Amino acid sequence: MPLAKGVNKRSRTLAVACGIANGFVSIRLPRNSERKTATIAGTDTRPKLAASSYLNTAPLIWSFQHGKQRPAVELVTDAAPARCADLLARGAVAAALVPIIEFQRIRDVQVVPGVCVGSHSAVRSVVLVSKYDDLKKVRKVALDVSSRTSQALVKIIFLEFVGAPAEWETSVPDVDAMLEYNDAALVIGDPAMRISRRDVHVFDLAGLWHRFTSTGFVFAMWMAVANTAKAIVDVDFAAARDEGLEQIEDIISDYEHVVPLQRDEIRKYLTENITFHVDEKLEKGMKLYFELALKHGLIAENRPLQFIMS
Repeated sequence: MPLAKGVNKRSRTLAVACGIANGFVSIRLPRNSERKTATIAGTDTRPKLAASSYLNTAPLIWSFQHGKQRPAVELVTDAAPARCADLLARGAVAAALVPIIEFQRIRDVQVVPGVCVGSHSAVRSVVLVSKYDDLKKVRKVALDVSSRTSQALVKIIFLEFVGAPAEWETSVPDVDAMLEYNDAALVIGDPAMRISRRDVHVFDLAGLWHRFTSTGFVFAMWMAVANTAKAIVDVDFAAARDEGLEQIEDIISDYEHVVPLQRDEIRKYLTENITFHVDEKLEKGMKLYFELALKHGLIAENRPLQFIMS
């Protein structure tokens, strides 16, 4: 993908690290910035963290990459949120930015309070691409394999609100391939923000959730397993978020030549579509989401949130 003149060095590096397929771009940090994940503490005494490198996580991890929090942690980046959950579950990292559904699935996990990737309404980066404008007509759905919270969300929307149970299969996020044998496809992250096909209907899942429930939705939060949570008690995730939000213009500059959006679109996405603070509406939505996930057999139990206290 050609770069415009004047691209800064970090943007140029990000562009080289992109994987481009079928008109979609998925952002990964440069390979030499990704560290091996053998132990929780890594090669020094700093705790090891994992987070996906989608645009929607950028304000949460900027400080750990470039800012004041950089000396405090060793950051592992991975393009798939589901893989971050796996790293946490097997003890390869001390904490990870994990799909919220995994709080109910990973044993003895705790949550960093107040910091999230969420949305009060339309999120743009979690969508259901459908051949039909009426979801009641959908019978087969392909689910992005890199998603877990959103997979459960799609199932809840169909089972609880649409009232039309569907067949599910997991797939790599290739819309054309997903729709070849299915009526709809779940796509998350950067590729979801620009669907190139014009013969489809795009449903924003956070928008649908808000329409049906009048609540917000939490997609991911920082988590740690209880017996290793002490390794991150001194990591200030809220301060890292706040510093990242102060660097929105730098983040836009880093991503504008690799994400298929204009500067003002990226700014609106990060400041209006996405929220990084857990408030009452998001808490209410998260509680309802867990209740419905249990009702429809998507989780085995519904534990109240347990927080990591500093």
